[in-house]
Amino acid sequence: MKPPKDAAVAASGSWTDPDDRYRSPTGIVHAWVPRTNQTLCGLPLSKAGLIRFPHIPWAEVQPATGRDADQVQEVCPRCAAAMGQRRDEKSWRRTNPRP
Repeated sequence: MKPPKDAAVAASGSWTDPDDRYRSPTGIVHAWVPRTNQTLCGLPLSKAGLIRFPHIPWAEVQPATGRDADQVQEVCPRCAAAMGQRRDEKSWRRTNPRP
């Protein structure tokens, strides 16, 4: 089963920039496919009290590379796995190994 390509973000909270122009997620973030009422890990959005961010793609909230990951405290591991992230995947790569 392939991960969805157009997953957006649902989060436990939100914050806006000082100019009140841009809304970003904060707290625990989940992957969410628009036009559905649950996250990829199975949490219902309305019952869990999650806020939808259809304008932010899943890749933008990853702490290592994301633009909107400033206030993200935790990424749901089940949603990350559903999006194709592997548990044993390393975030670094050795470029000059020792002999």
